[in-house]
Amino acid sequence: MSVWEYLDRWGGLPVHWLETPVDPEAASPQLRNIWAMSPSPKPTTWAEVGAAGPRADQVAWGLATTYDSDFSYTEVFEGFLQAVDTTRVRSLVLGYWGKSILSEEPANLPAELLCTHADRFPALRSLFVGHITSDQHEISWIPRGDVTPVLESFPELEELTYRFGQRSRRDEPSDVLRPVRHARLRRLTLQTGGLPAHVPGAIAACDFPALEHLDVWLGVEFYGGDATARDLDALLVGGNLPRLRHLGVMNSEIQDDIAAALAAAPIVARLASLDLSMGTLGDAGVEALLTGQPLTHLQSLTVKHHFVSESMARRLRDHLEPAGVEVSMPDANEPYDWLVDDGQDGRYTQVSE
Repeated sequence: MSVWEYLDRWGGLPVHWLETPVDPEAASPQLRNIWAMSPSPKPTTWAEVGAAGPRADQVAWGLATTYDSDFSYTEVFEGFLQAVDTTRVRSLVLGYWGKSILSEEPANLPAELLCTHADRFPALRSLFVGHITSDQHEISWIPRGDVTPVLESFPELEELTYRFGQRSRRDEPSDVLRPVRHARLRRLTLQTGGLPAHVPGAIAACDFPALEHLDVWLGVEFYGGDATARDLDALLVGGNLPRLRHLGVMNSEIQDDIAAALAAAPIVARLASLDLSMGTLGDAGVEALLTGQPLTHLQSLTVKHHFVSESMARRLRDHLEPAGVEVSMPDANEPYDWLVDDGQDGRYTQVSE
C-alpha cells in the first residue's frame, strides 16, 4: 500500500470516489460546454448523485475534497448521507478533508463526522482514515488525530488503516491510540513518517482478541518518530494479541535495532509472516535475525527496501528457504551519497516527509 498511489480496492471492493453535484448556473460557459459533451449528464443534486452511483454495498466509498473545492468536507459527508443508503455501506475510505492546506482544518474531522453518525453505518467492516497521497499532501503534513473513538464507535469493524503525520498544533490530540477493547478487529495498520513513542505501548495495552494482522510504520525522529526499540517491548510480548499471525514493523530508521528485538521477542514464535520492509535494515540486523530464535517456522519473511549486502542476503535465504520460508527480498537500495558526504551511513526509510 503506497503513499504515492490511490487505492483501486479496499475491503475487497473497488473504490468509488463520491461525485459532488454541480451548479450549472455558477459554472463558466466553457465548463458548461464540457458537461454538455459528456455522455452522461452531470448530477445537480445529491439525490441525482445517488441515483447515478453504484449500489451502496458494491463498492468501497471514497469521500474527499480538493484544493479550492466548492464543498467542505462536512458538506461532502452530509451529502453522502443523503445520496447513499449508508446502512448498506461495508467499506469506506476517508481522504483529503480540506479546501486548502490541512493544517487549517480540524485534525480529527473525518473520524469525528463518522463517529457522530455511527448509527448510520451498521454494516461497516473496513475503514481507511487519512487516505491522502503525496501529490495532495506529504504524509508528515497530515494532521495527527486520535483514532480510538473509531474503535469505540464501531464494535463490528474488522479492518482499520490510519495514515497520519506530525502533531502540528497544540489543539490536536496528543494520543494517536489509547487502550481500548475491540472484539472483532482483525487487521490494523498505522502508516506514518514518524510514530510517537506511546503508540506501541498503547497497542500492547489494547485488548484485541481477534487481531490477526498488524502493520506499524515507525518513521524517523525528524518527523516525530521518537519510538525506540525499547518502546516495542510490551508489544513484542503480544499478551493481548492471542490470534496475531502477521506482524510488520516497518519504515524505520532503527530497523537493525528492531531486528535485534525481534530476534528474542516471544511473539515471533506464533507468527506465520514477518515484514521488515521500508526501513534501513542492514547486515547487523540480518545477523541478529540469524543468531536469534529460529525463524524457520515462518511461511514468509518480507524485506523490501533495505541495505543488506548481497552476501548477507544470500545467507538469510540459504538459512530460511530450505525450511520452506518464502523470502521476499529484492536487491538492496543504494545509500544516498549526500548523506554519506555528511558523515552518515547513507541509509534512509522509504517514507518520512
